[in-house]
Amino acid sequence: MNARFQELDWRSTPLGELTLRRRWDPTFDKEVHEIKLNDEFLMSSLFTVAEEELASLALATQPGTDLDVVVGGLGLGYTALTVLDDPRVRSLVVVDALSEVIEWHQRELIPAGTRLAADARCRLAQGDFFDRVRTESGLDEENPDRRFHAIIVDIDHSPKYLLNPGNADFYEPKGAQRLARLLRPGGVFALWSNDPPDGEYTALLAEAFTDVRSEIVSFDNPLQGRQSTNTVYLARAAG
Repeated sequence: MNARFQELDWRSTPLGELTLRRRWDPTFDKEVHEIKLNDEFLMSSLFTVAEEELASLALATQPGTDLDVVVGGLGLGYTALTVLDDPRVRSLVVVDALSEVIEWHQRELIPAGTRLAADARCRLAQGDFFDRVRTESGLDEENPDRRFHAIIVDIDHSPKYLLNPGNADFYEPKGAQRLARLLRPGGVFALWSNDPPDGEYTALLAEAFTDVRSEIVSFDNPLQGRQSTNTVYLARAAG
C-alpha cells in the first residue's frame, strides 16, 4: 500500500460502509485521519475548528463548576477533547450509534482515543442518541434521570440534511421540547451544522428554549483557496 495512504479499518454497518483511513496531505504537510460513510466524508482532521468551537461556545454559556456534559456523536473526538480541556467539567458522556467508531478510539487507531481513555471524567457509550432523546429514557443509561449542563450534538450534516431520515423528529418542535427536559435549568443545547443559519430552525428552538442564537464559525480552507463556514446553534433551557 502507498505509504502516503493507509486504510486502517473497514466495516459494514446498518448505515452503510464505514471506513477509517490515514493519509499524508502534502498541502498541509501533515498526517490526516478521515472517516467515510459510503462515499461521504463524515469527519476529517484537516478541519476541526468548528467541532472545537461547538464545545467552546456551549461551555462558555455555563457560569458554574462541576459541569456534566453529553456529546452526541464521537467522530474523531475533537469536540469531546475540547470539552475535557475545560477544567470545570466534572463528567462527560459521549453517545455514538456506531460501536465501530468507539472501538477505533479504544484501540487508539484514532489519536484522540488515547486522551479520551486516560481521562476518568469521560465515558464512551454506544447507542442511538436520537432514540434516547425520543424515548426520554435518559442520555446516561447508568443514570436515566440525570440532567445535564450541556448537550452538544454533531451527528447530522444540518437540521435538514440528515444521515438517517429517522432522525427527523429531533429537529421538530416535540424533539426540542424533549431535549429541553434533559437539561438542568439554564443548561445549553449546542448543535453543529454544515449549512448556513436556518431561520426556521432557530424559530423552532425558540418555542422550547430561551436565548436562542446561531454563530457562524469561519476557518481557512486552502484546498478551496477561501474561507469556509459552519454554523453552531445555541439554545438555553429555561431557568
